[in-house]
Amino acid sequence: MTAGIDLGRPQAQAIRSDEDVVRVRQLVRAVAVAVKLSLVDQTKLVTAASELARNTLVYGGGGDVEVTIVDNGVRRGVRIVFADSGPGIADLDLALTDGYTTGGGLGLGLSGARRLVDEFDIQTAVGEGTRITVTKWSR
Repeated sequence: MTAGIDLGRPQAQAIRSDEDVVRVRQLVRAVAVAVKLSLVDQTKLVTAASELARNTLVYGGGGDVEVTIVDNGVRRGVRIVFADSGPGIADLDLALTDGYTTGGGLGLGLSGARRLVDEFDIQTAVGEGTRITVTKWSR
């Protein structure tokens, strides 16, 4: 166990407040360290998780995240699933375009997060919410 984290099973965290976004970052960092991701890859994963957790809160109205250690037989990694029951993303292609923002920010959230991880999958439906799965593998 790492700081109260049972690495043998997925770790869940609700995202309902700014404090929860901080908790997601801390959880992801702890799991990334346990998997022995490089410092650069830890930073990339935590940055992506922070962006996606914030999007879950701001655009999805809150949701949940699950962090899991994965193993593909060659290397270990961290898989993170963000899920909300918010309004969904009406135009996914537009939302994944660099520079696009509905929140007045830099517009690097989804597209930036996608570049920071090794695997990125998004499922969304208007009125049904959004589910984003990201994975970062050890090198």
